[in-house]
Amino acid sequence: MSTPIVDWVIDVDTHVTEPPSLFTERLPAKFRDQAPHTRKDPDTGLEVWVVGESNVIAPLGHTAVAGWKDPFPAAPASFDEVPLASHDAKARLDYMDSLAIWAMAVYPNVGGFGSQAFLGLKDPELMLACVRAYNDFLTDWCGTDARRLIPITAVPFWDVAESVKEIERCAEAGHRGVLFSGEPQSHGMPVLADPHWNPLWECAQSQGLPVSFHIGAGNFAGEAFWTPERLTHYGPGAVNGMFTTGLFLDNGKQIADLLFSGILPRFPELKFISVESGVGFLPFLLEACDHTFEYGQVRKQRPEFTMRPSEYFARQVYGCYFFEEHAPLSLLDRVPVENLLFETDYPHPVCLYGNVREKIDASLAKAAPDVRRKLLFENAAALYHVEAPDRAPTLA
Repeated sequence: MSTPIVDWVIDVDTHVTEPPSLFTERLPAKFRDQAPHTRKDPDTGLEVWVVGESNVIAPLGHTAVAGWKDPFPAAPASFDEVPLASHDAKARLDYMDSLAIWAMAVYPNVGGFGSQAFLGLKDPELMLACVRAYNDFLTDWCGTDARRLIPITAVPFWDVAESVKEIERCAEAGHRGVLFSGEPQSHGMPVLADPHWNPLWECAQSQGLPVSFHIGAGNFAGEAFWTPERLTHYGPGAVNGMFTTGLFLDNGKQIADLLFSGILPRFPELKFISVESGVGFLPFLLEACDHTFEYGQVRKQRPEFTMRPSEYFARQVYGCYFFEEHAPLSLLDRVPVENLLFETDYPHPVCLYGNVREKIDASLAKAAPDVRRKLLFENAAALYHVEAPDRAPTLA
């Protein structure tokens, strides 16, 4: 039996389970009665997040099911039951050490994976205050060890000018990425290609911050899947499988949108990351984009394009994988190894947990050492400016 390789890893997609007091404590006093908050659902007994007067976002425990005793959708009933490492930064660092994970990028839950949940508050001033409160919380949380915990800035995307201000403010505070919806049109906003967004792209580029399209940041549409009819005929596990797989593929559509939008030619130093969507579909996606690009004679219609979509992808776009065992190595003749990143999605329902190192070894057992280092550490270290570890890794 071969000895497992122990190497430091950078995990580019994890989430923090926000404490129930986050907004009630951090919002200006005039907004605290309207703050997102948790309450006990009288029908289920679960602690749920509420944004607005009655808009229930999700049970709090669904954000942190890693290691839970029963399969999803079973989950902790309250904040008191979720794993300590889901919300306590020191416990998170201990968890990381146990797996030789040097750094983690950190994403939200309550505001949605693109701040879209705050739209339910209706009041732009309150919406902005919530984004700022979350970002301040994240700055403090990641400040527990700013070398290893990587804060990703949420933006008030409904207001480009305020988004620019928030990116600049958070960059100064040490944030190292920007979270943005890959399909803003699903929230009544202009499409990606619209010049409306240019100030935001220019700001992110000037700050050297990559932009993340996290799955579920567009039209989440969970109600279309989690219906009584589907639950009766499919069961909750199959419904969750359909829903989650659809979210992965939605990000594929967003990558295609990005590649044809003209953003990449206009902002050649700006990087984009498709987060939590997997990478196995990328060869087909890029080949399809290149084929339709040439067939449609896009160069004649759009002179800003001097390369094919796959070439812009290679220059500026990254994909993230976690559960895939076949794709990371099998697609390297079509997707540059420098464009691939590793994640776990801890502590979400489909995350890697209890099998992180096993999955790494299953996918990279035949990888050359330099390929392994790029996929697990070097690509992410360059993207997020992560300092070299100060000690050798060990496994608990």
